[in-house]
This record gives sequence, C-alpha cells and structure tokens, in this order.
Amino acid sequence: METFADYLATIENRQNRARLEEVLDWVSKRFPNLAPRIAWNQPMFTDHGTFIIGFSVAKHHFSFSPEKIVIDRFSDEIKRAGYEHTKQLVRIRWDDPIDFPLLEKMIEFNIVDKADCSAFWRK
Repeated sequence: METFADYLATIENRQNRARLEEVLDWVSKRFPNLAPRIAWNQPMFTDHGTFIIGFSVAKHHFSFSPEKIVIDRFSDEIKRAGYEHTKQLVRIRWDDPIDFPLLEKMIEFNIVDKADCSAFWRK
C-alpha cells in the first residue's frame, strides 16, 4: 500500500480514506500479480503494462473504472448491486456495501480479456 499512501493521505474524511484503503488492499492481496501505480492522479492496477482497473474519489462516493467493455458486460450485475454507472465508471456511495465478488469478476475478466493486449487502453 506504500504506492498509494500519498494519494490516500489526500482524502480528508478518515472513514472514506479507510474505506478506499480497504478496497485497494483487497485488490493488492487478491491479485498480487497486478502492479499498483498512480497515474493521472489516480490509484490503479496494471498487468504487463496494460490498464486493468483504476479508482477515484468524490464527496459522496468513490468510483472504479475497468473500461467500457467491462461495464457493458456486467451492467446488469452492477445495477443489481445497487451501484450507478456511466459508460466508463461505477460509483459506490461511501456507506454502501462493497460487492467484492462482483469486483473480482470484473478484474478477472479484464486480466483474461487483455492477456494479449500490448497497449495501455483497449483500442
């Protein structure tokens, strides 16, 4: 979590900071092969240099972005989990439960789907 320490320190609300730290720590432990990094002022995880998932924070929620194709594929499950989403990101209100199994499926999908991808983003 050292990679994300400076970013997390910018989140003023301690509970929100702890919440995002919990999620980032979970991703790090569940997917130790992913590389944590900060890019575009956001914590993210990559695999062989390609983007897998990124996170951002707002006043009332945090978001994660796995790329549009993943959100399209899991849209129904995202809605069933009670989360709002756009074409590019999923919003989780700070006090909502985190559907870790859904997050895991989305990350796993990206890892497999981008296994042969040589670019950072899908084209």
